[in-house]
Amino acid sequence: MFHAVQGNERTTLPPAGEPEVSGTSRQPPAAGRPPRTAGTAPAAPPAGTGGAPAGREAYFDNAKYLAIVLVAVAHAWEPVMEGSRAARALYMLVYTFHMPAFIVISGYFSRGFTGRPHQVRRLVTGVAVPYLVFEVAYTLFKRWADDDPQHPFSLTDPFYLTWFLIALFVWRLTTPVWRTLRHPLPVALVIACLGSLTPGIADDLDLQRILQFLPFFVLGLCLRPEHFRWVRRRAVRLAAVPLVAGAALFAYWVSPRLRMNWFYRSTSAPDLGYAGWTGPLMTLGLFGCALLLTVAFLAWVPGRRTWFTVLGAGTICGYLLHGFLVKSLDYWHVVEAHPWLTGPGGLVATTLAAAAAVTLLCTPPVRRALRCVTEPEMRWAFRKE
Repeated sequence: MFHAVQGNERTTLPPAGEPEVSGTSRQPPAAGRPPRTAGTAPAAPPAGTGGAPAGREAYFDNAKYLAIVLVAVAHAWEPVMEGSRAARALYMLVYTFHMPAFIVISGYFSRGFTGRPHQVRRLVTGVAVPYLVFEVAYTLFKRWADDDPQHPFSLTDPFYLTWFLIALFVWRLTTPVWRTLRHPLPVALVIACLGSLTPGIADDLDLQRILQFLPFFVLGLCLRPEHFRWVRRRAVRLAAVPLVAGAALFAYWVSPRLRMNWFYRSTSAPDLGYAGWTGPLMTLGLFGCALLLTVAFLAWVPGRRTWFTVLGAGTICGYLLHGFLVKSLDYWHVVEAHPWLTGPGGLVATTLAAAAAVTLLCTPPVRRALRCVTEPEMRWAFRKE
């Protein structure tokens, strides 16, 4: 999913993500422009901006917030969509592009990563530390809430949504490689296709997802500001309407025939019991579908400052915390106890509740409370430059 360093910003480079993780919505620094040095405080927010620091782009904060809402809503649909073809089709439609959109934005704001000491520090404190903390937290929560005291700790097998953090860590480290290659996107697509043919790698740092989602991160690295300006043209916004409508109809038709595992990108074709050639075919097909729907999503994101713009800086909190609520539905058998949730009314109620919950989790008070684990200083752990 896409997340910013609003209050104690230490570099112009965001650590990205679901949307971005511990990043900013500033434009990446232009060549030759000196980066913000460690410890430099950001400018005070101007009056009337809803608390966002000066220099942030409302468009990217809006995109990150809307993407994280889609992530949370889709996760909340999982336990209540069975038995409804329309719900499954809508789930499939959202799953086609919500994480790819998050990852593209993460890649875009990773363009300036060169491995400088202050960038590595932010990568460790803004991505690796939250991964370690929430990997342990989710394991403890499962032990308690699911009455499974023997559930093992594993730092190499990401639990639930923590896979994105470890994937972002790997992608960000490899950024200088992709920035050096002449044709990085075709290379990334080849790697993703080969990953879909390689069984048995899903549990090792969720390597299957790292490889199959890699092209979206590399695509973000290749983008420029003018690409986002093109996407926001009126003609593209209008063209997005029939595109999404057609995609929704196609999702409704194909939903009973297509396994959702393809959209998770967590399993190879041989592991799913398919012939090897289906892996590259589905990888390229889903990449094309995700790219078109991501363009449609980005075309509809408002560029002006809105009431939810400030929430784009706290999407890391919404991403990492909403999983506890979703898992509670499973661990405490909420759907089984309330069967009406699987009906149309229940689906609407679940959607509204998930959107409201993740919105609250992205607010500045929650972000400040969680800063000790999502944006820790940890000066004691690093050498002085």
